[in-house]
Amino acid sequence: MTENQKPVIQSPNLLWLVRHGESTANVARQKAEAEGLLTIDFPEREADVPLSPFGIEQSVKLGKYFLKEKEKPSVIFCSPFLRTTETARLIAENAGLKNVRIYHDERIRERELGIFDRLTSRGVMRKYPEEYAKRKHLGKFYYRPAGGESWADVAFRIRSFWRDLREEFSGEDVLITTHEAVIHVFRYVLERMTEAQILEIDGVCDIANCAVTTYRLNGDKFDLQNESLFG
Repeated sequence: MTENQKPVIQSPNLLWLVRHGESTANVARQKAEAEGLLTIDFPEREADVPLSPFGIEQSVKLGKYFLKEKEKPSVIFCSPFLRTTETARLIAENAGLKNVRIYHDERIRERELGIFDRLTSRGVMRKYPEEYAKRKHLGKFYYRPAGGESWADVAFRIRSFWRDLREEFSGEDVLITTHEAVIHVFRYVLERMTEAQILEIDGVCDIANCAVTTYRLNGDKFDLQNESLFG
């Protein structure tokens, strides 16, 4: 490389981060929280929770959106959980992406909740008051429930995934179907945020099911292009 040559940036050109369509566990959580219950009732293990009928509609609608768009994914990655793989499959089928390969990667799976799994906010306060107070003091970015992960833990695996993606899929237009907390951590990594910045965003807005967060490569960094809701 000569003195005036710039290094070639290895990176996807476009990145779409998609939260999975509404799941049956999302419905169960909303019901439990609304009724003031302590636990969230659904029969499947976390990895096997399917889309709800509305979640299927959302995913189909998003696929049809990409069908009409000029720019389409050339590769798709998804969390190996059922609700994210169903979302990816329905998007690809309805966008006409027959030749686009879908890859599964455990590093973009849902955050592990450990002892807080299947508990509502009220349930955490009631069953683990000391841990609830500790989480409130430390903040969700660094607090790790027993058997679970903090957001910082998720950031470690997202950085690993992102490094591999940049090296192996440079120049591609990549769609990723994943989970709400994971998308927030992606933003933290891609935009080089501080803890305070990403928690402020998390505090004022939820990522809706099948919402799309779009990034475009601009020089040596990714710029947030838009955030859209489908479904």
